Amino acid sequence: MSLKIFPGLFDRVRSTRLAVIPRFVLFAIGALSALFQLCGWLGLRFNMSPSLPIGIYVVTNAASNLVEFCPPESAATFMIARGYRPEGVCRDGGAPLLKPVVARPGDIVDVSSRGIGVNGNFLPNTSQRSFDTKGRPLTAWPEGRFAVAAGTIWAVSTYNPRSFDSRYFGPIHIASIRAHLRPMVTLW
Repeated sequence: MSLKIFPGLFDRVRSTRLAVIPRFVLFAIGALSALFQLCGWLGLRFNMSPSLPIGIYVVTNAASNLVEFCPPESAATFMIARGYRPEGVCRDGGAPLLKPVVARPGDIVDVSSRGIGVNGNFLPNTSQRSFDTKGRPLTAWPEGRFAVAAGTIWAVSTYNPRSFDSRYFGPIHIASIRAHLRPMVTLW
């Protein structure tokens, strides 16, 4: 097949030293890895998940309603097997989750087909799904009324009705919280 239809189109590619390309790719990968490490040390978190507004969040020393945590083991393994979480720094090798805290010790959580209620107020977008987006079955936290025990919280996204959070794995231990966050720059 002749490439004479577009004379000169591939001349520049032919004149490029191909040995430079792999070095450039390795340099770019190294630079991005270093950038993510630096952001981690500076306390910056990038959220691309629909569970919270997309944006940059910063670690804060103040208690806040946004937390970064490693999910409970049974849910963690399930989430990795299903591809719900990328690789990360949690013990299971997955990335931590960023979620809003909706209930703290002393609160009453109602779980029903309507969704999650806290102290009698139902939260939007919190009804449990029977199947994920690929049609695979999901097991939700049992319906009922639960008093939030000392040392635990409930983390549920009201932003995304398909968020995998406490509506599926229940309360999380405060010890699993890696950081409290506040939004720095978000898209919405």
